[in-house]
Amino acid sequence: MKANKNSVKEYASETCTQWISIDWNAIEQKVTTLQTRIVKAYKAKQYRKVRSLQWVLTNSFAAKLLAVKRVTSNKGSRTPGVDGLVWSTNNSKMKAVQSLKRKSYQPSPLRRIYIPKANGKQRPLSIPTMRDRAMQALYLLALDPISETQADTNSFGFRPKRSCADAMRQCFATLYHEGAAQWVLDADIKGCFDNISHEWLYNNILMDKRLLRLWLRAEIIDGKSLFYSESGTPQGGIISPVLANMTLDGLEAILNTIAGKTFLKTGKVGRRGLNKNLVNYIRYADDFVVTARNKEFLEEKLVPAIKDFLHSRGLTLSEEKTRIVNIKEGFDFLGQNVRKYKGKLLIKPAKKSIKSCKQKITDIINKNKASSQFVLIKQLNPVIRGWAAYHRHIVAKHTFKVLDNFIFGKLFQWALRRHSRRSIVWTLKKYFHTINKVQWTFRCAKTFATLFKAQSTPIRRHMQIKGSANPYDPLWFKYFEMRSKLKSP
Repeated sequence: MKANKNSVKEYASETCTQWISIDWNAIEQKVTTLQTRIVKAYKAKQYRKVRSLQWVLTNSFAAKLLAVKRVTSNKGSRTPGVDGLVWSTNNSKMKAVQSLKRKSYQPSPLRRIYIPKANGKQRPLSIPTMRDRAMQALYLLALDPISETQADTNSFGFRPKRSCADAMRQCFATLYHEGAAQWVLDADIKGCFDNISHEWLYNNILMDKRLLRLWLRAEIIDGKSLFYSESGTPQGGIISPVLANMTLDGLEAILNTIAGKTFLKTGKVGRRGLNKNLVNYIRYADDFVVTARNKEFLEEKLVPAIKDFLHSRGLTLSEEKTRIVNIKEGFDFLGQNVRKYKGKLLIKPAKKSIKSCKQKITDIINKNKASSQFVLIKQLNPVIRGWAAYHRHIVAKHTFKVLDNFIFGKLFQWALRRHSRRSIVWTLKKYFHTINKVQWTFRCAKTFATLFKAQSTPIRRHMQIKGSANPYDPLWFKYFEMRSKLKSP
């Protein structure tokens, strides 16, 4: 018995040491090499070779290590599935790598939870177990290069090296000039993740069909109920956003083709100029906008084509959120408002986004009536800094100042409530100080913790990514290296 215990301890120590001593740069390089080969084969339409390379990648030890690392280092790493397990130790991570095998693999049921949405409704999330997440992450390494190669030029959501700032920058580039389109279809897909056709995915996604079917048809546990999903991809799965992107890819080419055919008949200008100035398509996940010079063309030509495209994939437009507006009226997209004022395009934080931020700050302050100043600052700073960082690329300087004034008022009330018997002057001196010539700074005198001011965030124009850039294609490696250097401090 003692010998067995010692051997177990030695094995645990060995696996722990193995995980700590991994050269992650070398591991990533091995996986990247296989991914670039997949891109090359896919571009050459050598689909049998693509499948062979995917098999090699998903069975490689390096890819399994990266898959486990991803699911144990992201935000959901502490959220268990139905089995209640999380991989928090180095030993469990190394053992998890050994367990990632396709043979006889069966996914566990998904744990259904609900999170509130801005409109008062609830969004269902289906949480896989850690092992199922790791398997999805593993096969995503082989699918993502294909997704990036066939992706729409102006699709920005759930893609590596792309962000909301790229989508908003594309909105500006499309609409700012004098001859830009005046009408915008602000569209939203109804329950995109929940309604994608399983049959379409089976027939069009180039990956292991058996595993794809198992993940799409996995059991879902909702409270005490157990059921199967007949359509859609489970929200909460690592591979689901990429499957949704691949489902929607191709719409941009269809819209450009319609625009080119329609306006080539008029004989006014060439196809290229019309597609640039008349019809433009910008998508982030399941939210997208389409621009056109006149409303009738949007309603009669583009909207029917969009509906047909979505219908073939089991999807429909949301009547509540989809509308056609003039650029002078403006529209909200990704928490920001795009509108022309007397011919000048300005992108500002949307009113809903401002209201949501203020409400979150108010809730934090109200929940910390008895907390120390240090604790309050520690909870407020990430919210203020994150919101300001998101909007730092647009016209937001005045909004930042307004937000700081709002926060000052709330904190002043918080301070007065704590010292109702003290004078206002005493309370102000205790909690608010002048730091680096900046007055009324909320700062803890004991710990020197200082509340972040939104207006201290500099406004800088975002450097938009090139639409055809592919992080898995060797032709673009130098480009992404240049971008990383420019972004680094």
